[in-house]
Amino acid sequence: MSPQKIAEVSHIGFLVLKNFSMIAFANALEPLRMANYLSRKNLYSWSVISADDASSPASNGLSLSPIYHPNDAPPCDILFVCGGTNVREAVSDDVISLLRTYAANGTPMGALCTGTFALAKAGLLNGYRCAIHWENLAAIREEFPKILFSQELFVIDRNMFTCSGGTAPLDLMLNLIRLKGGKSLAADVSEQFSVERIRDHKDQQHIPLLARIGSGHEALLDAAVFMEMNIEEPFALDYLADQVGLSLRQLERLFKRYLDTTPAQHYLNLRLRRAREFLLQTNMSVMDVTVACGFQSSSHFCKSYRSLFGYPPSRERYQESLCDAA
Repeated sequence: MSPQKIAEVSHIGFLVLKNFSMIAFANALEPLRMANYLSRKNLYSWSVISADDASSPASNGLSLSPIYHPNDAPPCDILFVCGGTNVREAVSDDVISLLRTYAANGTPMGALCTGTFALAKAGLLNGYRCAIHWENLAAIREEFPKILFSQELFVIDRNMFTCSGGTAPLDLMLNLIRLKGGKSLAADVSEQFSVERIRDHKDQQHIPLLARIGSGHEALLDAAVFMEMNIEEPFALDYLADQVGLSLRQLERLFKRYLDTTPAQHYLNLRLRRAREFLLQTNMSVMDVTVACGFQSSSHFCKSYRSLFGYPPSRERYQESLCDAA
């Protein structure tokens, strides 16, 4: 969907699966309510739908009301599938059939938390980039090789809006609100919820390294911790390898096998992501950030930053100033 089409979205459907995540659902719904309240307009409306059980309790045992049966639900501009725990058991044949019907009717689809699994199971995500909660990344990549699963907080790919769990749906909705109601409204909504900044699609989930590589690889974990603790004055890689009891060649093999990258690239990405945090959350100058993140020159820093994020570090400040001025 183009930004113009996203701006036209007004009614959002939430298909709640059994044991759905209440925090993910609330973080998607409440920004819409607050956007209406602050704008004093009915920018958004919503409906909650259940495919099989009228109650569809959340993982915390609470149920929502009112709730629609699919046959009675009003048409929606986007349908979000709200997943949670035991999502495989929640994705019944009825759920799959319902999702395929919505897709066949041309309804843009979305997913919160593990709801992405339901879209994948229904065969609706082949060839798409998408997001899902980090706990499910490793297994789902093996199961659905035709889908590109991202570590980003949320992904908008054409007519698919997928999001990891927890507070990430709040960021997705704030980005949608920004397109419909403007930067000022999105900033006002975020302030109401005491959100320090609106994260975008460049932000990634913080995935514990242990969850990514599994237990039994203490040397690799130790090396990654050394890197995170030494951003301002980066270690030489051969020294780092020696500190964890490996040769540099052994360390490179571990990074390639379990993280599909090199130690040097992993270290560089850590420093660049820390730099982005500084640029977005502090008043440090670009030169101060350059030094704080262990770069010897601003030219090297800017070139590396552009390579990872697609734009220079100065643009982060420019974007912030636009939001403040809007």
